[in-house]
Amino acid sequence: MSDPAMIDLSSALTMATATDPGMVRSHNEDSLAAEPQIGLAVLADGMGGYNAGEVASGIAVALIREEVRKALAHPEPPGQDTASGVTRAERILREQSTNANASIFQSAQTQPQYAGMGTTLVAALFSDNRITVAHIGDSRLYRLRGDSFEQITRDHSLLQEQIDSGMISKEDARHSMNKNLVTRALGVDPDVETEVHSYEVLPRDTYLLCSDGLSDMIPEAEIHSTLETLKANLQLAADQLVQTANDYGGRDNISVVLIHVNDQFAAETGWVSRFMSWLK
Repeated sequence: MSDPAMIDLSSALTMATATDPGMVRSHNEDSLAAEPQIGLAVLADGMGGYNAGEVASGIAVALIREEVRKALAHPEPPGQDTASGVTRAERILREQSTNANASIFQSAQTQPQYAGMGTTLVAALFSDNRITVAHIGDSRLYRLRGDSFEQITRDHSLLQEQIDSGMISKEDARHSMNKNLVTRALGVDPDVETEVHSYEVLPRDTYLLCSDGLSDMIPEAEIHSTLETLKANLQLAADQLVQTANDYGGRDNISVVLIHVNDQFAAETGWVSRFMSWLK
């Protein structure tokens, strides 16, 4: 039975996932989760020694999935967002990213086989007609809105820094040897800054979370055209994107979470009403 404090978003949001080791790697170090009921999507691309990457990404996704669900099950006093200027969704994702970083770092410090492991992260939480995005590293979030397809996150990578400084063009960056050098990751250092932003959501938006095994292999225009053509069948679109990345060589693990917004999902009641319903 669902908690009365939680709004069920499963009719407003359709989600689909796909993941594959690719054509070169022997195992898959990506992890992902899609929870349309609570409006959560999480994707992590692990790195480290043998199997350590999948441990790091698995810790991140499992912890964030569980703790976000717990946090949303308990209403907060009214006025909390207004007083701080930080929305509840932003605070939840930032806190749980910090907790995931600490958990991965602690495991890496105490278990020699996991030394040096880490993971990228991109997490999206839908609430009150908005999407809040937390990311670290070079896993990405894209948005398809009407005819416009754009990357919403900005990579934390050496390559992105080179693009920003004018050292290399975005087109030339597709062929760079520095693609996999991230400047920020979960679990590598005791503290890491998660980048968190919120954006307005409109009905018929489609959002794509992906690991660099997808974005490095497929030209952005082709990702756009695939989503445009297949967005009515979200699972088919996710599977096709993975297949296309493999057709281009599949040099890395490939993971995709797609979210289509079917309808608005404004908060149904005020915090006071939700708090009172929780007390009953």
